[in-house]
Amino acid sequence: MSGSRAAIRYAKAILSFALDQQKEVEVNNDMLLIANTINESKDLQLLLTNPVVKTELKKVALKEVFATKISSLSQKLIDLLIDNKRLPILNEVAKKYTVIFDSLKGIEIAKVTTAIPLTDELNKQVLNKVKEITGKEATIENIVNPDIIGGFILRVGDVQYDASVANKLQVLKRQFADESYLAKL
Repeated sequence: MSGSRAAIRYAKAILSFALDQQKEVEVNNDMLLIANTINESKDLQLLLTNPVVKTELKKVALKEVFATKISSLSQKLIDLLIDNKRLPILNEVAKKYTVIFDSLKGIEIAKVTTAIPLTDELNKQVLNKVKEITGKEATIENIVNPDIIGGFILRVGDVQYDASVANKLQVLKRQFADESYLAKL
């Protein structure tokens, strides 16, 4: 829990600093790159969280991975996390930054759970529907879960709409289990 609070503090601090320098969009792109790179690499995740690996080796590895890909401001954040022995929360800081940045810019995150990945056309339709419902721009986070069988589950903020086949089957199952429903038939 303290790691999460610390990640939020670091994310807010770097956002404030980036806003002062009018580089918040550039840093947001960096944070997206950092989070995606860490999420896609188990080796990098293990390196960052392994207490046995020396900090200097972690620093060299991160500089090698992100050297020309991120801004100097984002590089300074990594250096600060290294100096404060908080490098294991780098991924969480990057994710929190993008959430705070999106909130600041009025962009909602729409989580769409589907049985198969969304196509570009469906992605556009979902974005339009979310904008119509909320009146705000949105970014889509597609979560693939074959257990829902078909349909989708849309979550925007604290509102959820479940149009999955698995949910409909569950509703039918409850209706058949209800004796009063069977008596009506």
